[in-house]
Amino acid sequence: MSKDKTETEAKPKGKLKKLLFIGIGALVLVGAGAGAGIYFGALSAHEAKPEDQYPKLVVRGKDAPAAEGDEKDAAPKVGTVSVPNDKFKVDPRKYEVTYFAIPDAFTTNLADGSGFLQAGISLSTFYDGKVINNIKRQAVPIRSVVLMVLSEQDPALLSTSQGKQRLQRQLTAAINDVLREKEGFGGIDNVYFTSLVIQ
Repeated sequence: MSKDKTETEAKPKGKLKKLLFIGIGALVLVGAGAGAGIYFGALSAHEAKPEDQYPKLVVRGKDAPAAEGDEKDAAPKVGTVSVPNDKFKVDPRKYEVTYFAIPDAFTTNLADGSGFLQAGISLSTFYDGKVINNIKRQAVPIRSVVLMVLSEQDPALLSTSQGKQRLQRQLTAAINDVLREKEGFGGIDNVYFTSLVIQ
């Protein structure tokens, strides 16, 4: 009888251990699955969609624009409207414009060798601060392409307003080409002259 008693006591203890191991194993598996789910979910959330890496349009706010001096210290504008590409036609009444002055003036000889041209320019964009950051990052190639475009100009054409407007379009296209090549997105709406001297 004592032998039967020890066998019956041993069976419940063995079953209890077995159930304990199964329970712990199940908890480990559930925990590992949950951890993997959280990990891979976070990875997929951080995967940048192509449209997320490009600048976005800045919707015109109802607030009054900042004073001229405040613009330099203000945080870069953040856009909310995605567009299919940087050649999207923008309605200037719906979106904020940001101006960025190129720090140094450009000086170059003119195409016919009769004189030189000195120009200061500012760029405008309806896109967020990413475009301004792209301009700053690509300052050297932008400066180079602007000098090349300026050096090809005919002084007789630049003496007319049509010639100056043509130069604005050429500079806008050239700068957007550089930004598209280097950053994948142009975003410059127009080039404005802050100074223009032809001698």
